[in-house]
Amino acid sequence: MGDLPFADSADERADRWAATMAGHRSDQLVVAHADSRAAVGATTILTREQREELEREELAEFATRADGAGNRVRDEQPDPYRTCFERDRDRILHDSSFRRLAGKTQVFVFPEDHQRTRMTHALEVAQVGRSVARALNLNVPLVEAMAIGHDCGHGPGGHASEDALSPYLDGGFNHAPWGADVTLLPLNLCAETLDGIRNHSWSRPAPATPEGEVVSWADRIAYVCHDFEDAVAAGIVTVDMLPDVVADRCGRDRSTQLGAFVRAMISATIATGQVGMTPDHAEALAAFRTFNYEHVYLRPASRRQGESVVALLRALVEYYADRPHSLPTQTTQAVLGAAVEVHHIDAGSAEALKAAVGYVAGMTDRFACQQGLTLLNWDRAKLPVGIGT
Repeated sequence: MGDLPFADSADERADRWAATMAGHRSDQLVVAHADSRAAVGATTILTREQREELEREELAEFATRADGAGNRVRDEQPDPYRTCFERDRDRILHDSSFRRLAGKTQVFVFPEDHQRTRMTHALEVAQVGRSVARALNLNVPLVEAMAIGHDCGHGPGGHASEDALSPYLDGGFNHAPWGADVTLLPLNLCAETLDGIRNHSWSRPAPATPEGEVVSWADRIAYVCHDFEDAVAAGIVTVDMLPDVVADRCGRDRSTQLGAFVRAMISATIATGQVGMTPDHAEALAAFRTFNYEHVYLRPASRRQGESVVALLRALVEYYADRPHSLPTQTTQAVLGAAVEVHHIDAGSAEALKAAVGYVAGMTDRFACQQGLTLLNWDRAKLPVGIGT
C-alpha cells in the first residue's frame, strides 16, 4: 500500500495536542485556547445557601427542597455551590455501577451499536423525567439523580437476572431495593434519592416524593417507547403492528410518542395537583406496554435468551458461593458490611451466597459470559445470544 499519506499529519497533530498541556496564560488566568475570548460579564455568584433559598421560594408547594449536606446516613460537610441532590447525581454518574450499565442488557443481550443498553435507558429516563419535572416546577436535580441511579442494581441479562438470583436471597432479588440498599450504599446518598431508586418500580410502594413519582412514570414511558423502536429496527415487529389506541393517540414514532406522554403527564398533574397521566393516554401507555410484552419481551427468542441467562448466572453464583475467598474483598464488604472478615466466611453459607449474588449482579453481560467460559467450561452454544448471532 506504500506510505500512508497522513503519517506526518498524525505526528503534527500529536505535537499540537502536547503543546496544549498547560493551556494559554495571560496576566491573571489560564485559558483553554490560544484565541479564547469567552466572558460572562457582570454576574452574581450564587452560593448553595442562596440557591436553596430560591428553591424554597420558587419550587412547587410540595416539591422536595435541598437542605445543606442532605439527609444522609453519614454526616458530611455541605458543598459550597452544589445542592445535596446535585452531589447525589454527580456521585452516581461517576460510580462504576453506572458505568457498567453500558454493558448490560436493556432488551437485547450484547446490544448492537444502535440498540439501547441499561445506561442509555437511564439517560433517556432522566430526559423524560427532567422534561416533566421542570414543567411542574419540581426539583430537577433530584429527578436526575433518581433516574440515572434507578437501574444500578440490575444484573446482567435483563430481568432474567432477577429470576436467576432470587432463590439465593431471603425475599428474592429485586433490582430496585438492591440498587438503593446494596449497590449504591457506599455513596452515602440522600434518603430522598434512595427512596426514589428503591421504589421506582410500580410493584413497589409509592415513592415518598413527587420527584420519585415522576421517575416512576418516566421509566415506563421511556422503555415502552424506545424498546419498541429497537424492536422495529431489529425486524421483530413493524410500526403497522402498533395498536390503534397507541398510534391514534400518541403517534407511531418515538419522538411523537414521548411528547404525547410527557404532555399528558404535565396537563393531568397541573389539573389535579397529583402526579399522574390523563386516562386516555394512560390507556394508550398500558396498551403499548402490553404489546411490547406479547411481541418483544415474551417472544420465544426472548424466553430462550432468559433461560440461558438464568442457567449461567445461577452456575456462577454457586461457583463463587463455594469459593467465597475468590471474591473481590471490596465487593464482599460492600454487600455484607465493611466490618466483615472476608476470610472467615464459610463456603456455601448464607453470607457466601449473598456476597456471590452481589458480585454476579454487578457483572456486565460480556463479563458474565466470559467467566462462564473461563471458570465453568460453559458450553458456548448455551450462552445467551444477541440479535444477529
